[in-house]
Amino acid sequence: MPPPFSYRHQGSLATIGRNSAVADFGWMTLSGRPAWLVWSVAHIFFLIGFRSRIVVALDWLWAYTTFRRGARIILAETAGATANSRSVPEAVRQGQPGRTL
Repeated sequence: MPPPFSYRHQGSLATIGRNSAVADFGWMTLSGRPAWLVWSVAHIFFLIGFRSRIVVALDWLWAYTTFRRGARIILAETAGATANSRSVPEAVRQGQPGRTL
């Protein structure tokens, strides 16, 4: 029989924006850039797989240096994600999303 579940709170991390975060470990509290760096390192550390860590770290570095926005919006229709004809206006289905109905 496995031992009963036990939870130990390691602390709280929250990013607020570019170069800003808060960290509370109980015995130490950080804010601003130092907390943001701790948050970044902790997030990458807990990713599964070395390749994932490298890809995310490089993606974040590129986004940070180029001021690229983080929004990931897919506008093109893919083969597996077709829209229900009743939920999409006719102008959008015909490839004219800027036209008002």
